[in-house]
Amino acid sequence: MSNLLEVIDLSKSFGTRAGKVEVLRGINLQVAAGETIALVGASGAGKSTLLHILGTLDRPSSGSLLFNGEEVFRRSDAALAAFRNRTIGFVFQFHHLLPEFSALENAMMPALIAGIRRSEAEAMASDLLRDVGLSHRLTHRPGELSGGEQQRVAIARALVLSPQLLLADEPTGNLDMKTSDGVHDLLAEIHQRKGITLMIVTHNERLAAGMGKIIRMVDGRIE
Repeated sequence: MSNLLEVIDLSKSFGTRAGKVEVLRGINLQVAAGETIALVGASGAGKSTLLHILGTLDRPSSGSLLFNGEEVFRRSDAALAAFRNRTIGFVFQFHHLLPEFSALENAMMPALIAGIRRSEAEAMASDLLRDVGLSHRLTHRPGELSGGEQQRVAIARALVLSPQLLLADEPTGNLDMKTSDGVHDLLAEIHQRKGITLMIVTHNERLAAGMGKIIRMVDGRIE
């Protein structure tokens, strides 16, 4: 199995009035294509910061991130945004759906941003919403959907461009246990069916236990 991601001596710090705060301290990590990983650790350990850098939402202070062998942060911000839209899918604790748009319109948004024709984007998003059990909710706006349904729309949106990597930050953290289990089962099914590389930040022990590998972070380092 080849490496999709390789992280080399990656660090991230922020300047504050009290001085420099080191959030990530020399992270080294390899992620194979098709692997499933749970990133666990106490709040403040650096899990979400690492996930954001792996998803190119943020740049490191030092170190390298290789994606299929290429150093991605050599790209300009515009080129990086285009790469991110086509290659990486994101699911967050709070779904970040646009309230004025329907489930279908929300799910097709990345495809429209990528310049895909509206009719094609609509077909792609419709198929995915059917796959996540929401074929009867296409025209409903987020305010008309349950929390679990909104998260399913967010998952469909993350998958609409068939990304190589799916990153999820506490995807079940805002849901009750039954709904959380449903989202967990859906992510497992998506991985099995599509073979997508999946990395999840979670405090949910059942969700972590279902991943192929568990990586624990302590004080900005991998334990």
